[in-house]
Amino acid sequence: MFERLRNFFRKAGANVGVVERLSKITDHPKIGANQLEYERIATALRYYRGTFPKVKFKNTYGVTKERDYTTLNMAEVSAHRLASILFNEEMTFEIADKEANEYAQMFMKDNDFNKNFGRYLESGLALGGLAMRPYFDQATGALKISWIQAPVFYPLRSNTADVHEAAIATVTRQTEGSKIIYYTLLEFHEWSGQDYTITNELYQSERADEVGIKVSLKTLYEDLQPVTTFADLSRPQFVYLKPAHFNNKDINSPLGLSIFDNAIPTLRSINDATDQFNWEIKMGQRRVAVPESMTQVMLQGDTQPRQIFDSNQNVYLMVESGMNNDADMKDLTSEIRSQAYIDTINQKMKTLEMQLGLSSGTFTFDGQGVKTATEVVSENSMTYQTRNSQLTNIERAIQELIVSAMEQAAAFGLYIGDIPSLEDITVNFDDGVFTDKAAQADYWSKLVAAGLASRKQAIMAVQGVDEKTAQKTLAEIDDTSEDVAVDVDPTEQPIADD
Repeated sequence: MFERLRNFFRKAGANVGVVERLSKITDHPKIGANQLEYERIATALRYYRGTFPKVKFKNTYGVTKERDYTTLNMAEVSAHRLASILFNEEMTFEIADKEANEYAQMFMKDNDFNKNFGRYLESGLALGGLAMRPYFDQATGALKISWIQAPVFYPLRSNTADVHEAAIATVTRQTEGSKIIYYTLLEFHEWSGQDYTITNELYQSERADEVGIKVSLKTLYEDLQPVTTFADLSRPQFVYLKPAHFNNKDINSPLGLSIFDNAIPTLRSINDATDQFNWEIKMGQRRVAVPESMTQVMLQGDTQPRQIFDSNQNVYLMVESGMNNDADMKDLTSEIRSQAYIDTINQKMKTLEMQLGLSSGTFTFDGQGVKTATEVVSENSMTYQTRNSQLTNIERAIQELIVSAMEQAAAFGLYIGDIPSLEDITVNFDDGVFTDKAAQADYWSKLVAAGLASRKQAIMAVQGVDEKTAQKTLAEIDDTSEDVAVDVDPTEQPIADD
């Protein structure tokens, strides 16, 4: 009750400019991000969702009608395809220090990192960024990972290469009486000298498009502290990952660019062609004009009506004049330009592949839907080069997440060992999609036969294992060879007859 009273006076104060009120999050004095960047992210999200307004058109009689807009949603298809190429659940990492490695492995496994990161990476590619924040969960007494998507991540102090301070927004909607109230929690991550502080601010509004007035945290979060301070941290308690290519929309922005931001016109062309193709198919169904006399219901006997045409079809259209007999029926069906539309969409697909940095033939349209190439990708292909450039950022983000998590674990007494450096963490990605195993085995067999590589090197390369495992496998192979070998004593050789 007391908090509600305080919030009432805060609202009154905001109306006269005494209490802080925000229209948009970017209006906050601590936030340096450009609002235009978030409008760009909103556009990318609209294409990623595939949500577009209905198409308005005038029918034969000049009446305005609406219909759904049909798309292939290549924005989602592209982000999903690239995410699956970049990362899968076979990713592993290792830290030289045994104690650090055990805790980090447990932390990542408990948070099901490989599965969750694979899902959220798609969003990060589509919207231009993804943040991960380790936090202490009081309910379980363990560290968890909060996944922060691009629309709610706001840089504070940064350069175009990295983000050192940021605000994270969380919006909650509650029904209070007959009203819907919107609460926005802003979590500020800042450096104060050598100390790292997390400051929480809560805002309240009756409108979804406004942040509102600043209110007490206890209004919604009874146990949340206004400020939490950490000492002895080497890096922020969040990790910001963005696609590798430069933000050419705002060259001074630290925010990343969606993989398809520069391909929006191409996506629009593909969507328009798809929509027109589907509408032409619908409008191109068979139509036959028949005279009015053929559509009249005839009476059979005294009471039984008889229809000439099936009442559940719409092929036959009645024409009131100019057709006086049954012989005047006319087929009005127009030819559907299927191949022309398919060729147009496929040509636009080639442009999209080039803009996304994917190899030609990655996407094809056959008139029914999009087909995605599944064959092994050549190591000199455009897709392979794009993957390598993106993996550099992903590898760094995973290393930073592990270090941030272990520093926070040490702060809460969950871990007491040494904190590894970024260089101490080795990340291994599964390259199966780029490797023809049969060709690779043949290649290494030839190197071994020519004396240009050892058998252990070949096992490591072909099977994708470390040196210790390869040595064990080699020993097993040698043991098997000894078991099947037949030792022959030369003295026991039979003497040939003269």
